[in-house]
Amino acid sequence: MRAIPLTVTALAAALLLTACGSGGDTGSGSGSGSGEKNTDGTACRIGELAIQVGPANAAPAAGDTGNVPVTVTNRGARCTLEGFPGITLSAGDATATVPREGSGTPERLTLAKNDTAAFTLTYVRGEKGGAKGLAVTTLRLSLPGASGSRDFPWSYGPVQGKKSAGDPDASVTAFQQAGD
Repeated sequence: MRAIPLTVTALAAALLLTACGSGGDTGSGSGSGSGEKNTDGTACRIGELAIQVGPANAAPAAGDTGNVPVTVTNRGARCTLEGFPGITLSAGDATATVPREGSGTPERLTLAKNDTAAFTLTYVRGEKGGAKGLAVTTLRLSLPGASGSRDFPWSYGPVQGKKSAGDPDASVTAFQQAGD
């Protein structure tokens, strides 16, 4: 697949720059979306992106794993994305922040007008009314290095918690360049 060599090349370039002491901020902070910095241009702003959530490979029953792909298309000026999106799942007054997937180093993506990037939210479906489940109704998305967020309806059932409903059994990948 074409994206794999590009990912390996970008990772090698990033490691080479780090080894050379580029002095730039890699965005490896503790933030889950906002607060990470892009040093190669202006961070993409959520109001200038067309965002498509799904179609999902929804988990059909409690204990099953589902995947929700999210694709963003830049509708504004050239901008950058680096890192992980911030994802918060809400059920009324209860919320849970989705942790980052542990594998890989995020790429710095520069998006020209109409370029796309994507990430995937993976979750374990909880039992309806279960003590550790969060009856999610809304997914809130924020971008790395930018303020603001957008809400999207969640129709994929409750999300299982690891130890509690506030600790979702879910993860989010970093942004990756989407296919042409």
